[in-house]
Amino acid sequence: MKKAFIIVIVVLIIVFGGIFGFKAFVNKKISEAMAHMPKPIVTVSATAARTELWHPHLQAVASLAAVQGVEVTPQIAGNVTAIHFHSGQYVRKGTMLVQIDDSNQLAQMASDEAQLRLAQINLRRTRVLIATKATSQSQLDSAVAVYQSNVAALRDIHATLNKLAIRAPFSGYLGIRQVNLGQYLTPGDKIVDLQSWDPLYANFTLPQSELHDIHVGTPVQVETDARPGQVFNGKVTALGASVNSTTRQIEVQATIANPQSVLRPGLFGELTVIGNIEERVLTVPVSALSYNTFGNYVYVIKKATQNGKIVEVAHQQVIKTGKERNGQVSIVSGLKAGDMVITAGQVKLVNGSLVKISTEKDA
Repeated sequence: MKKAFIIVIVVLIIVFGGIFGFKAFVNKKISEAMAHMPKPIVTVSATAARTELWHPHLQAVASLAAVQGVEVTPQIAGNVTAIHFHSGQYVRKGTMLVQIDDSNQLAQMASDEAQLRLAQINLRRTRVLIATKATSQSQLDSAVAVYQSNVAALRDIHATLNKLAIRAPFSGYLGIRQVNLGQYLTPGDKIVDLQSWDPLYANFTLPQSELHDIHVGTPVQVETDARPGQVFNGKVTALGASVNSTTRQIEVQATIANPQSVLRPGLFGELTVIGNIEERVLTVPVSALSYNTFGNYVYVIKKATQNGKIVEVAHQQVIKTGKERNGQVSIVSGLKAGDMVITAGQVKLVNGSLVKISTEKDA
């Protein structure tokens, strides 16, 4: 029994030893074959890192406001007797908008005009009499005072009539009408919104650390999702007199052109302040960047000699990036001008992969 058990053990050792030995032999031959096989060459797109001149940019969120904008309201209470505008209409300065009942004032003006005519007659008569010494100087002074008082009264009634005839204080676009014929208005009641659309103010804030880079005349550009893809140019026209002690931000106002009146007051947009100086920066396309837990890196193509042949090899290069602009990113460190960086095909690469730069013919 014991002898048979030993024989079985020996047979099993021989069988399994043969299996594992054959497996190891096969793996060794495969490894040797793989070692002598050429590495695959990956076709990629690449471009050279280049130096560009960039104007320093500051980004902010801007709110658009009318250079001239007002809610038209009455100064004197009364009933609306006429409406001379339509909602959304463009009006020029001085255009009649609303007439408030002025019947009492017109009657008073007729009375004041009659009083003025009488005062003029009395004044002329008194001057004739004073020339012949038929009246006293006090009578002349009294006639002059009465005349001047009547002139002032007539001017006062004209001023009141002008306030009852509500006109556009400047040229611009009207909003939605808020009054109806016959409605009784009191001072401060809203009649209509009037806004001038060209140019517009772009109001924004910047941190105090940027104060030295901005001044009156600095160019700005505004983009808004109300007009995607369209850029509106302008210049800084005013800076706040002080920095906010809570936020440490300074208020800035730029004026932008809106010649086609496509923007409206109240919109917000992305504003870019363009510095007046130029900076020389090293840039690569954003598509060249790869990311991992250790930071940003790119694949740089370097030439090497393998088996007596010159080949192109992709090497991972850790970099430090700066600002992005128009699909390009500035490189603070890690590259130099002229380095060939891979812009497409990185997913197929590992450090040390052989690569071939694609051409239009390859494509």
